Amino acid sequence: MIRVPFLLLCFCCYLSTAFCQPKYEFRAVWVASVVNIDWPSKKGLSVAEQKAEFIRLLDMHQRNGMNAIIMQIRPAADAFYPSPYEPWSEYLTGTQGVPPVPYYDPLKFMIEETHKRGMEFHAWLNPYRAVFDIRSSSIAPNHITRQHPDWFITYGKNKIFDPGRPEVIDYVTKVVKDIITRYDVDGIHMDDYFYPYPVSGKDFPDYKSYSLYGKGMDKNVWRRSNCDSIIRRIHEMIIAVKPTVKFGISPFGVWRNRSQDPEGSDTRAGVSNYDDLYADILLWLKEGWIDYAAPQLYWEIGHKLCDYETLLDWWSNHSYGKQIFVGQAMTRTGSGVPWRNPREIPDQITDARDTPNIYGSIFFSSNDFYRNTNGWNDSLRNHYYKTPALIPPMPWIDTTAPAAPTITNATDENTVAGNILKINGNTNTEVATSMEVVKSYVLYIANDTVTLGNTPFFISVADTASQQFSFNIYSPQIPVDWNTCYVAVSCVDKENNESPLSNTIKYIKTNKGWMKQ
Repeated sequence: MIRVPFLLLCFCCYLSTAFCQPKYEFRAVWVASVVNIDWPSKKGLSVAEQKAEFIRLLDMHQRNGMNAIIMQIRPAADAFYPSPYEPWSEYLTGTQGVPPVPYYDPLKFMIEETHKRGMEFHAWLNPYRAVFDIRSSSIAPNHITRQHPDWFITYGKNKIFDPGRPEVIDYVTKVVKDIITRYDVDGIHMDDYFYPYPVSGKDFPDYKSYSLYGKGMDKNVWRRSNCDSIIRRIHEMIIAVKPTVKFGISPFGVWRNRSQDPEGSDTRAGVSNYDDLYADILLWLKEGWIDYAAPQLYWEIGHKLCDYETLLDWWSNHSYGKQIFVGQAMTRTGSGVPWRNPREIPDQITDARDTPNIYGSIFFSSNDFYRNTNGWNDSLRNHYYKTPALIPPMPWIDTTAPAAPTITNATDENTVAGNILKINGNTNTEVATSMEVVKSYVLYIANDTVTLGNTPFFISVADTASQQFSFNIYSPQIPVDWNTCYVAVSCVDKENNESPLSNTIKYIKTNKGWMKQ
């Protein structure tokens, strides 16, 4: 038996993964604001502290290879921005309705900082939660629960919008319309909280709205139709107002068990979207009312009731032409019942990449990355997300790609720091291309022209003012066994359509370093 040294084996595995990473992959993190889970770390921080925390958070995730942030901006009918409909969130200033001092717009700030790093910003809203804890939450005098108390139902410790009331659909749609009209968000995102998770022994007391609007329907069917209606309305509003904004849902990981429905998954979950939360995710995918689903697959590989790989395959087979992102439970590395297998998250990422119709991952939650449990931060940064990835385009939204940019100046320079290949160019203005829609440039290098364009080497944010790009490639970044190096650049628009490659520049290795040929 030949024994391969462990470090050599790891290095070989590293090279294999690093050069086999997908060109297109959604890599995102949920940033929860409710009860200050992720950001801000506590109520009442100064504006300077809030900004510093968010920048630190973004920088960490950018280093880890992420290309999107899912930021919770409306946790409980409140706002992390100046809303004409809802008060400032207590999780920002400590008291609901009190603005930050000195005044600033946190949502505008967060979007700008996220876009500076070439990352997408998806605004995460809870559609129905209005009061997180009726015993302790701060409630402003102008909060919607005080203005229209008849719209709400108390269930457990929460106060919930009654999904059966038409006024609720109108109101939530109006809130979303305001956000996409005034802010440059890339997506609208809603999680798994539709009808609330069941409280043991207590039915959700929506008797009044059912008697008014049920029209003789079975109550469960009626409840699902209410959730269908709000999703359809928001979808139609987005298409009418700003059709380039994506609309995504991150449901509970099980639609239905097979014991409940032949179409269901081979799982034995105690709760399902369809039967308990009244969220028929499959219908929304079939009808095209949502652009992506990010099921929360928070179980490990081999789980006795809800196996990760079983659910991964099930969602892959029920995507209906839309994109599926896997909700990854980074939080299972913390207290409670933590995962102890150091391979769990890496293996889940590998499985997702090997499964059709799976376009990436979203991790819950941001704070869990600070612990770097099992070295998973390092695994992402140095291994699984080592090379950057483009966000997968959605062809049903837009397919028009920008024109190819042009490399106008390429040089090789020997400096004290070493050999540097300098690549400069601009947008091809000879072809009609609006620079306003170009969000980034992508640098590619390869040792042959066949593979050039397969794997992004570097992605830079587009400078809309100058319409120019500039890249520096330091010789140590190029594999030592290469003797020839080809370089090209593409550009990507806000809908993630990539242009053709620019003109190609060839370099050869000499005793004096890399030289342009």
